[in-house]
Amino acid sequence: MSAADHAGDGFEAFRSSSQMLMRQSGWLGSAQRLYAVARKELFHVLRDPAMLFFTIFIPIVEMFLLGFAIDTNVRRIRTVVFDLARTQESRRLLDQFKNTDIFLLKEEVFSDEELKSAIVSGQARIGIKIPEDYSRQILSGNTAQVLILVDGSESSIAGTAVNVSNAVALRASLEHLLQDRPMPVDSRPQVLFNPDTRSANFFIPGLMVVVCQMMAVTLSATAIVREKENGTIEQLFMTPVRSGELIIGKLIPYMVVTTVEFIIVTILMRIVFQVPIHGFYLTLLAIFMPFLLTMLGIGLWISTQTNTRDAAQQIAIGTVIPSIFLSGYVFPLDSMPIFFWYVAQIVPTTWMIDASRGVILRGASWAELGSHSLVLWSMAIVILTLASARFQKHL
Repeated sequence: MSAADHAGDGFEAFRSSSQMLMRQSGWLGSAQRLYAVARKELFHVLRDPAMLFFTIFIPIVEMFLLGFAIDTNVRRIRTVVFDLARTQESRRLLDQFKNTDIFLLKEEVFSDEELKSAIVSGQARIGIKIPEDYSRQILSGNTAQVLILVDGSESSIAGTAVNVSNAVALRASLEHLLQDRPMPVDSRPQVLFNPDTRSANFFIPGLMVVVCQMMAVTLSATAIVREKENGTIEQLFMTPVRSGELIIGKLIPYMVVTTVEFIIVTILMRIVFQVPIHGFYLTLLAIFMPFLLTMLGIGLWISTQTNTRDAAQQIAIGTVIPSIFLSGYVFPLDSMPIFFWYVAQIVPTTWMIDASRGVILRGASWAELGSHSLVLWSMAIVILTLASARFQKHL
């Protein structure tokens, strides 16, 4: 083989290796680089199990809440009865209300004051008052009027209660028509607190609670995490500041800011949306304090579970979703399955939204809402204690 042939073979080998190198630096090299970056990012995600858990867990929670807990059909509305007649005819009428599955007859009261107080305090949403001469009017062929008091602070309940009560009265009258009697039963629904059933009156007292909850949890959750990210938390512990003083000092500014936000939203609600405040506003502020401490405690607990602000914010937002679905903010609690109804009772937002609507719409006082404050203070003490202990252990 000549020298020219050897030179040609060498040139072909060089060209082949050059083409292979170009292919590696082209699509193959790009794939390798993409794999390396994706592998690095996957390890980064796996190193933050809290963020990964809530990323997968929150959509599953939403699915279960929407699938099982949420029922847009209004049912089992808590109802109190003031039966002055106490006759066979009045009991038959109450059975007709009960058989609709809309009215849940929970309690019997014995005065007008007890009837109204049960609705103002939120213990019941509907009040049925049967007059003393109910049976006498029916038997004599006259019209007997039945008073239906409806809590208008929940628009969905108010509309359903009015329609169904009229239907029950009509059905009772039709039964008497078959006996050649006139239409004897006249249902007189009276919508209390929100007679025009304005949506703003229903949504905004709950919205102000949800907005302040999100603000308090998010701010307190990122406060400690920010120190971790910046590497300044170790410097704080080199100072004479104790862990308890650090916690309180961190939370006080957010407590003040959120309270100011709550007051500003209230002013906007009253001036811009024309929502009347029927109760004493300081009562609402007094109940708001333990609720705010509870939310700050939840944010503090979140800060012990995460190391980045993005993860803390994501978890903080995730805690708001059950509060919206299970607090009665949009969907009535009475229509939920009994299990989720009990779960809703341990959600602080449930008690705060009911107190907000109680003071703003129903004109409830401390006498009716004292139990709400007691429950929220209990929650605040428990959550702050657990979060502080977890925080100190984590440090």
